[in-house]
Amino acid sequence: MRNAREFNFDGLVGPSHNYAGLSFGNVASFNNVRSASNPRQAALQGLAKMRALAARGFAQGLLPPQARPNFRLLRRLGFSGTDADVLAQAYRESPVILACAYSASPMWTANAATVSPSADTADGRVHFTAANLNNKLHRAEEHVQATRTLRALFANPDRFVVHDPLPSTPAFGDEGAANHTRFASAHGASGVEFFVYGRVEFDPSAPAPVKYPARQTLEASQAVARLHGLDAARTVFASQNPAVIDQGVFHNDVIAVGNGNVLFYHDQAFADEASTLDLLRRALGVTGTDLRAVRVDTGVVPVADAVASYLFNSQLLSKPDGGMALVVPHECRETATVARYLEQLVASGGPIDELIEFDLRQSMRNGGGPACLRLRVVLTDEEAAAMHQGVLMTEDLYARLVPWVERHYRDRVEPKDLADPQLAIECAAALEDLERILGLPGLYDLA
Repeated sequence: MRNAREFNFDGLVGPSHNYAGLSFGNVASFNNVRSASNPRQAALQGLAKMRALAARGFAQGLLPPQARPNFRLLRRLGFSGTDADVLAQAYRESPVILACAYSASPMWTANAATVSPSADTADGRVHFTAANLNNKLHRAEEHVQATRTLRALFANPDRFVVHDPLPSTPAFGDEGAANHTRFASAHGASGVEFFVYGRVEFDPSAPAPVKYPARQTLEASQAVARLHGLDAARTVFASQNPAVIDQGVFHNDVIAVGNGNVLFYHDQAFADEASTLDLLRRALGVTGTDLRAVRVDTGVVPVADAVASYLFNSQLLSKPDGGMALVVPHECRETATVARYLEQLVASGGPIDELIEFDLRQSMRNGGGPACLRLRVVLTDEEAAAMHQGVLMTEDLYARLVPWVERHYRDRVEPKDLADPQLAIECAAALEDLERILGLPGLYDLA
């Protein structure tokens, strides 16, 4: 076993952050549709979280925002003329499409890709597969820049492989790490990779939700496992409970989270709880590790309260000095059942012995909690040295990014502002400046 650390790459919120309610099945996103957003506050909240965790000794990086508005998408859909003409026509004829082109949803980097560390893969390299996110228009083109960004950050072919996304068809709907968890005795040890799906494309008789869409297919999860060269004996596929998808659990990370040998989950998370736990125990047994399951009963925390608070969309982190911390949003304190449960959890003597709380309201109102905001990447010391260093969170980087946000970001964006050509100009200027700060010239194709 080699020395390795888990790096959390948080999404840096983009300057076009707005509430358009584009994500059907995401209750928070839908409930806040057409509200005024505060991009400046959103970015500063995210940076404060990154800085605080880095100061605690957690390995912390960031993934930069994507270029918005997506003029290529708008022009492909028939809007024409100058950039200002395109924005005006789209706002007049289809404001929903314009909102899709402006979406800052790449901030939720749990959907950027699925990642397998070198300890798990057949060729001993770290594998990334950018998620195709084909279920929603506003996210369906993110994979283009996500792949470009990952290849810029993890460019050494001896250490890293960044795969193209899966075919963008319903059969291979892939939402990335939001439906993927890794278990291991230590970050550098061989582990078990756990894929959770909501639908089976080639088996119409398989359970599926009826109200909201299932965004991850079994076929997509299996394809990613093949691409990454995973050992079948240490790979588990499980069906999400379709009933909780219909209650707003649009990704598995809204109802379960894992780290080390710990699975923290709601009793309604999986279609077959007993079978899922048995499969995980068997797979972990191959590595000589026992599963520690922390189960939350419906009678203690109803699904609706778990969704409202994003209890399970928290980060479960191995602390540098031992034990595990659960990184939760403020909303957990404000939901009575969840607040009571968390007090008991920390006092129980179990593996989770600390809560770390952050104000992430701008992200939460759009349906993304702490876990949505980060992509977990386990790296050995050599792999960490081989990646691009300019995105790793330090006090110096934080000190440069805060004034960058204050210089480029608005403190209020309403739906009508998306028609303002000046907003598009401001977004482009921000990213040109960011390329310099992060040492990534040419990261964006801003032509």
